[in-house]
Amino acid sequence: MGNFEETDFNHFEEQGFGGGDWMFDLIPVFGGALFVIVISVFIFVIVKGIGEWSSNNKQPKLSVPAELVAKRTKVSGGANDTSASTWYYATFEVESGDRMEFHVGAQEYGMLVERDKGILNFQGTRYLGFERNRQSELL
Repeated sequence: MGNFEETDFNHFEEQGFGGGDWMFDLIPVFGGALFVIVISVFIFVIVKGIGEWSSNNKQPKLSVPAELVAKRTKVSGGANDTSASTWYYATFEVESGDRMEFHVGAQEYGMLVERDKGILNFQGTRYLGFERNRQSELL
């Protein structure tokens, strides 16, 4: 065995991204792309939330006769020792036949009963409350 020159090992290198280390060349690209995507989604959600909040603030507060036609929950998480989160929704039908679904709090959800009639208070997509008719409670 004699002295090897640097050019003796060139025939072992692969062509392409830099001689066989192409995986190491792509990891920073994918990492950077993932970072940009996560930040973009985060910014989109914030801007959308601020837009909905602003839009709701511009709407008039309305009180209309309505009937509670449905209640539902949405649960996420709770697997593999993680905590579960529950969102509560109520769907109201107004006199025109239109239906509107609102996110409501847990305590409010528990107080609502399907087929209750009363006055629905809302502002845009923001639920403000529901006042049951006292007459329907007596029947």
